[in-house]
Amino acid sequence: MLSEIELRASYLENKKVESLYFGGGTPSILQAKEIDSLIGQVAKYFEISSDAEITLEANPDDLDRKKVQELKGTEINRFSIGIQSFYEEDLKWMNRAHNSEEAKSSIMRVQDAGFENITCDLIYGYPLLTNNKWRSNMQELINLEVPHISSYSMTVEKKTALAHLINTGKTAALNEDQSAEQMLMLIDTLTSSGYEHYEISNFAKPGRYARHNSNYWKGKSYLGIGPSAHSFNGASRSWNIANNALYIKGILLKELALKTELLRKNDRFNEYVMTSLRTKWGVDKKYVLQEFGDDYLNSILKTIEQYVYNKEVLISEEGIITLSPSGKLLADQIAADLFIVE
Repeated sequence: MLSEIELRASYLENKKVESLYFGGGTPSILQAKEIDSLIGQVAKYFEISSDAEITLEANPDDLDRKKVQELKGTEINRFSIGIQSFYEEDLKWMNRAHNSEEAKSSIMRVQDAGFENITCDLIYGYPLLTNNKWRSNMQELINLEVPHISSYSMTVEKKTALAHLINTGKTAALNEDQSAEQMLMLIDTLTSSGYEHYEISNFAKPGRYARHNSNYWKGKSYLGIGPSAHSFNGASRSWNIANNALYIKGILLKELALKTELLRKNDRFNEYVMTSLRTKWGVDKKYVLQEFGDDYLNSILKTIEQYVYNKEVLISEEGIITLSPSGKLLADQIAADLFIVE
């Protein structure tokens, strides 16, 4: 990965880095010296902003007292902790390595060490999660004064243990109505507790938005390092091979095992619609006109006519198109309807 940073330094035109994100997999297994080495290598080829957001994804069971103190000596200034649930039986059902006590104590240890910038993940929409348990999970993070919360509906991926359990009747199938109800509960509970719903799956106290994720949704360029990592520079998208051995072989030969896709105008437009519609900032009609032209704006205006009624799904005000709370349940469908398809 150190070598890849050097090999790919020219991918981004803007050399000023506003955020670093150690995520995907389990980066909390890295030692402090390894984190320092990676940040140092980035600093060698890019200018890291003095107030850069530097996030480390972590499993609760990795964040013991020794580990937290070790990380305090690095430039990590934000933690993303994969809580998922505070209920023991739910965590076992999800095959999580941590238990309910670790879920809570990991947050408190990070806070006690002086880290205030924390985000936690919760999952909803699975058979074991009653509405009362869901309220309790959300309230636990509110009580702990976690400033940023990301929450996702459970999904079933093919060839996973969960898929097998459902297919063999050993566990109940996921229920779309339950997921929709619990998502609306999520929005109501967190917004009434002072969190801003700034992206479909993300909530933050004022001024505590995730800078890294926000830049992604706003279409800013990023460079991904490591197997399976994706990158985007405005003109192209690239992704590294997922196979570790082939990734390493490419690095050693200085022939990166990656694929690159040059983005056409339609691709860039569709990506803008898909990402911006998920956020509180929405689709900006003026931006569409300036960046893509009359035809693209007219296409949007024609399509949204079927949605903008009684503000039930889409809201179009002051040149900005955003999703209503119920519209957020249909975000993917609405975005697909707005796409330009050749």
